Amino acid sequence: MSLNHIHRVAIVGGTHGNELTGIFLIKKFEDSPSLIQRASFETVTLFANPKAYTIGKRYYQTDLNRCFTRGDLENPNLSTYEAQRAQEIYRTFGTGGEKQADFVIDLHSTTSNMGLTLIIPSLNRFHLELSAYLVSVNPEIKVLYSITQHEENPHLDSISTFGCTVEVGAVAQGILDANLFQQTEALVLAILDFVEIYNQGNNHLVKNQLVVYQVTHTIDFPRNELGEIQAMIHPRLQFQDYQPLNPGEAMFLTFDHQNITYPGDSTVYPVFINEAAYYEKGVAMCVTQISEISLE
Repeated sequence: MSLNHIHRVAIVGGTHGNELTGIFLIKKFEDSPSLIQRASFETVTLFANPKAYTIGKRYYQTDLNRCFTRGDLENPNLSTYEAQRAQEIYRTFGTGGEKQADFVIDLHSTTSNMGLTLIIPSLNRFHLELSAYLVSVNPEIKVLYSITQHEENPHLDSISTFGCTVEVGAVAQGILDANLFQQTEALVLAILDFVEIYNQGNNHLVKNQLVVYQVTHTIDFPRNELGEIQAMIHPRLQFQDYQPLNPGEAMFLTFDHQNITYPGDSTVYPVFINEAAYYEKGVAMCVTQISEISLE
């Protein structure tokens, strides 16, 4: 594939079976395929984890969106449904696959108050121009870069040369929110519009400063020696994704009403605050710093 031409885009919903926005968008796009077709490339859809959707849970046996490391994809001994499903998806849509996708859009929702978030796997020119274009279309969109240096990307969008993850929230697991559904649909269509323009050779669509929130680390809930949670997200921090958290400000509240403050020495911007699915992962929030990137 030429780096200046994308031939096939895959829109993925239902990587997590209880995130209904992406699932029902996929269903809509399959019923009305003209919505997602553009002249210069083919768009296909994928319902990633139907078994998890059937039981109404995030996953059937293990988190599908952590199954796409090279080692897992090449391991014939993995027996979980999601591990085998990841290998099947990669054989079909991954680089060199039967229906290789050059660009993957993976649709997710979150219980955190993250509005419309575009998560990019790289700070290369394509992803920065995509991000800047989308922010120019809708200034409410936030751009999150979550892969630290030297870390292998285990997420579904890593199967292609280009990829992104769309996170929308706050929405509870297992329900549809009409407003967020409409906003997500508009964002997906704008991404496809960008690819169409990009394929025409216009590689400098927007020239401005792009704000990127870059994840530096995660913070877990305070726990005792048994691993039991000992404090909650502080009420003043709840639903304050992308807002500044300053040193010494309240971060957690214990069950007997004691504040636990942020111990860092600089202002940070937490995201995925109190995400329901991250309790099992030992993550109360992801900590980000702001980077301003100039697109000339």
